[in-house]
Amino acid sequence: MLFASAFGPAIAVLLFALLIGYAILGPNGILAWGDYTHQLRDSKAELKVVQAERARIANRVNLLNPRHADPDMADEMIRKELNVGHPDEVVVPLK
Repeated sequence: MLFASAFGPAIAVLLFALLIGYAILGPNGILAWGDYTHQLRDSKAELKVVQAERARIANRVNLLNPRHADPDMADEMIRKELNVGHPDEVVVPLK
């Protein structure tokens, strides 16, 4: 009889302990919070790199706009794509 009357509260305490353990140790628990902040910081850094690359590509696209193409950019693209150049030309990289 004593065992039967203690069975309900024991199950409740066990479930409560499981929920607390899951809240602390689970995949979305308190200990995982630090990992999420590190992932967020890394993702923000990667986002900055991708945005800079996107801005660089957008600038090149704007320079090749058919309405007002930059002659130097068009010449560079033509020489690069068609592999045309004279043997006596010297390429001087700007960066």
